Amino acid sequence: MKRIVLFLATNLAILFVLSITARILGVDRFLTANGLNLPMLLGFAAVIGFGGSFISLAMSKWMAKMSTGARVIEQPRNATERWLVDTVARQAQAAGIGMPEVAIYDAPDMNAFATGMSRNEALVAVSTGLLHNMNEAEVEAVLAHEVTHVANGDMVTLTLIQGVVNTFVIFLARVIGYAVDSFLRRDNESSGPGIGYFVVSMIAEVVLGVLASVIVAWFSRQREFRADEGGARLAGSHKMVAALQRLQQAHMPSQLPSEMAAFGISGGGVARLFMSHPPLEERIAALQARR
Repeated sequence: MKRIVLFLATNLAILFVLSITARILGVDRFLTANGLNLPMLLGFAAVIGFGGSFISLAMSKWMAKMSTGARVIEQPRNATERWLVDTVARQAQAAGIGMPEVAIYDAPDMNAFATGMSRNEALVAVSTGLLHNMNEAEVEAVLAHEVTHVANGDMVTLTLIQGVVNTFVIFLARVIGYAVDSFLRRDNESSGPGIGYFVVSMIAEVVLGVLASVIVAWFSRQREFRADEGGARLAGSHKMVAALQRLQQAHMPSQLPSEMAAFGISGGGVARLFMSHPPLEERIAALQARR
């Protein structure tokens, strides 16, 4: 799912920059000057964690446009673009949200994504591959799925969850760094954090950040089922199932990493923990069970 991958990548990059900045400004030395101050550390972690998450959300539309080269349809140039804008407008009105920006980006994959800071300032984008390989009813279902993501406030909810996850990653990374540094300096009377604290806490932050993505991925998988249900309500259950079945039948190699597929991939084992989407067969079965 492209919006999830872009959000996570941006979030990790921002956290890294904020962490480095805090070290340069001496925040870590202040927190460890007289032993590790856990209450202050938790407050610091929350500020950086939620700050990084909300900065990522604020940048989400810009990052999506830049990374895909998406062109926002300001004035429809043909019947297809007019139909896209009209369909999203109709679905947005039915879902009770503001009109999202509608964009197209060049890629042979059948992909689509929605992102943005709020329900009324969103972006819905589709690939040229999706327009070329799906019929109108199937594209309508894809758009309904993405509009439902916006209506459900999935990006904002994801941001809050990511903020909590970030907070604990930063907090635990520094606790681990301090513990390792204290062990290495147990015979040294010098005060304040040593080089071990900075190196270990940075490594721990990266490792914990990757592991924490399992939580975000689990959340994303649950929201996909809800978006499928919303898409079925807006476009029709048969259209939603048909769109998923079309994707299931497609064996086109993707230009994007598999985890960025806009509608989902199959997988198992450990890899399943990091999947942002449930397997397509599970999503189809869930929709068919609700008929």
